[in-house]
Amino acid sequence: MKKTRLFGTDGIRGKANHAPMTGEIAFEVGRAAAYVLKKKHGRNKILIGKDTRLSGYMLESALTSGICSMGMNVVLVGPMPTPGIAFVTRSLRVDAGIVISASHNPYDDNGIKFFSSDGLKLPDSTEEEIEKVMFSSALEKIRPEGADIGKAKRVDDATGRYIEFVKSTFPKGRTLEGLKIVVDSSNGSAYKVTPTILGELGATVISINDKPDGININANCGTTHPEAMQKAVLEYNAAIGIAHDGDADRTILCDEKGEIVDGDKIMAICALDMKKSGVLKADTVVATVMSNIGFEICLKKAGIKVVRTRVGDRYVVEEMVKRNCNLGGEQSGHIIFLDHNTTGDGPITALQILSVMCRTGRALSELASYVPIYPQVLINVPVGRSKNMEDCPAVTAAVKRCEKRLDSGRILVRPSGTEPKIRVMVEGDDMDSITAIADEIAEVIRANMA
Repeated sequence: MKKTRLFGTDGIRGKANHAPMTGEIAFEVGRAAAYVLKKKHGRNKILIGKDTRLSGYMLESALTSGICSMGMNVVLVGPMPTPGIAFVTRSLRVDAGIVISASHNPYDDNGIKFFSSDGLKLPDSTEEEIEKVMFSSALEKIRPEGADIGKAKRVDDATGRYIEFVKSTFPKGRTLEGLKIVVDSSNGSAYKVTPTILGELGATVISINDKPDGININANCGTTHPEAMQKAVLEYNAAIGIAHDGDADRTILCDEKGEIVDGDKIMAICALDMKKSGVLKADTVVATVMSNIGFEICLKKAGIKVVRTRVGDRYVVEEMVKRNCNLGGEQSGHIIFLDHNTTGDGPITALQILSVMCRTGRALSELASYVPIYPQVLINVPVGRSKNMEDCPAVTAAVKRCEKRLDSGRILVRPSGTEPKIRVMVEGDDMDSITAIADEIAEVIRANMA
């Protein structure tokens, strides 16, 4: 296998059945991960879950084979939200959890990401060690035999455990009776979970995009295409719309007027409520460099500090743990309530907002109106060569040139950690001006890096 960088900001990701998302490489990832984790902890169980992609069967089997070949056992939970896998990894006290998912990407992509035994994403250093083992000769002579070979077993009640766990985060004594809620599960792993949770709490649920067939995950639905949710909210006169991505670690909302409420507004609503209730630790919220400046201004006025990290919910969680914070997230809808779970959790996010709505008696549109959002333009530019900005002085020069023309606001140009793209974000007071700037930078990237 040719030596290359496998792990990005959210595990390994790529086109299914093409490197690095092949059965052969997944087998080697399983072997290397088992070797590294067993060496560190001396235990013998790794949990594997997945979303609803067709290629999940192939990768699940390959990972299982690799792990068992190294003498570790596998616990299979089948299709399940990523945050559910983080929870069950902790609950079953296994050594690590593996999620087979490419999140919001199209069905023909897939990915492999790891959780440690405490439900946190594996640190970069451990991922690097797994890579190092894969590309070395360390495993060539390690072949457990007989009774030392690992085995796999399936846990049938994992989803039920997660559903009950999520329900426990909603205040006791309250119900969702009288609320009509639209849920767009993106034909992904929460297609049963979120509708069941809301229904058992008393809501009237209109469930859409809840019939996964292996190839319709994220197809014109979910967090990246919320139009169907917006339309359904207006059609059914619902109080709120909830959209997940394919693995349900993200949530984007829609208010009763059909307006989108993104991750920044969700974080701000929850932060203001938690501050008022005296439960916002350190009076701090951890966000990324992508969060809107209006979000930060709103929270500062309320005496809440915003700490920014690089893009990636793993980096948000790391900073939250470091600073002992209990709320953080991303504009894209990864919201982490560290008092409840160790990763972005779409169903829990929805319940926290519904809790605020029920307790205050305010509509989502009213709650969201307190958070001013500055105009923001985001362009994703596919690239064919190196994503290292230092390799392209023309792009750096274009950014500096445009910054001089921007009276107020900011420009952020960064490589994607999950796709071969450069992301261009421009924020400011005037939409026409920032659109022109974003287009200009994007065109320079296309000319020099495509």
